[in-house]
Amino acid sequence: MPHSLESVRATAHANGRALLGKSNVVATGVGYKVTAGTRTDMLCVVCSVEKKLPLSALEQSDRIPAEVDGLPTDVVETGPVRTLQSPTGRFRPAPGGVSIGHRDITAGTLGCVVLRDGQPHILSNNHVLANSNAASRGDPILQPGPYDGGQLPDDRIAELSDFVPIEFEGATPSDCGVAGNVVAALNKLAGWSGSDVRLQAVSIQAKANKVDAAIARPLREGELSKEILHIGSIAGVGQGELGMAVNKSGRTTGLSRGEIQQIDVSVKVQFGAGRVALFVDQLMAGAMSQGGDSGSAVLDDSNRLVGLLFAGSDNSTLINRIDNVFSALNLSL
Repeated sequence: MPHSLESVRATAHANGRALLGKSNVVATGVGYKVTAGTRTDMLCVVCSVEKKLPLSALEQSDRIPAEVDGLPTDVVETGPVRTLQSPTGRFRPAPGGVSIGHRDITAGTLGCVVLRDGQPHILSNNHVLANSNAASRGDPILQPGPYDGGQLPDDRIAELSDFVPIEFEGATPSDCGVAGNVVAALNKLAGWSGSDVRLQAVSIQAKANKVDAAIARPLREGELSKEILHIGSIAGVGQGELGMAVNKSGRTTGLSRGEIQQIDVSVKVQFGAGRVALFVDQLMAGAMSQGGDSGSAVLDDSNRLVGLLFAGSDNSTLINRIDNVFSALNLSL
């Protein structure tokens, strides 16, 4: 009996955290099952793994079940998922799809022009414009990005206006009362023994992110174009849907097309230096991006803006839903 999309989404949501906890799994989402290299019409929970391994190489607890709550699963090899920031000319006015970046990064992509409080701003990723939380509001934004030859002061096009902080995995103080009582008792014993060492109860549960997004305010009027290179004008805002054809223009791969292969994706993204962040409610397309395309605006065939590209692997592209981006930063077109 076929499963409805809503029931599949509910099942994927209920089981996503447990599946992501298995070794080698980097993302979960809803998609169509692929059999013998051919996409079927069967909805399933898709588990993306860094590398497909034989069952004999996996602990029993790390094996992905053939079904979850009666719903079939599928395993797709994507490789590790990383932010697409990588190391090409100077544009004035600057359209979407061209090189841009905070002064301390390599280069990413200028997504598009958005409005905040009626004022035009550049939209891109936090890791492109805000250096993965390390920047301060007012920092210079260069076009082209530093890797592509952008220098201060001549190529300064904007200043960082705002960003959504990225929550990285790591130890945080625990609010568990039992753990707190145990730690307090141990610290009291340590004090009696003359030790200066003190313990702290911590939790390693990652907070979930929905967006990797930031905006920058242009320094001068007339230096931004509302169009996107090779695409044209944005026709409005749309919703990313399973099976939807999408396109983007980015500084590395230029104009490319793809298809939304999964929705409701939960994914662990590597940001370098050992930092990993969990993102939920993402869209996943196929191989339509490479390093440096981060920040690209993603549009449907009617040129409606549906997402903000922020990460990917050798054969996948991760996209923030644009409604989550607009809501988090109070934006409009």
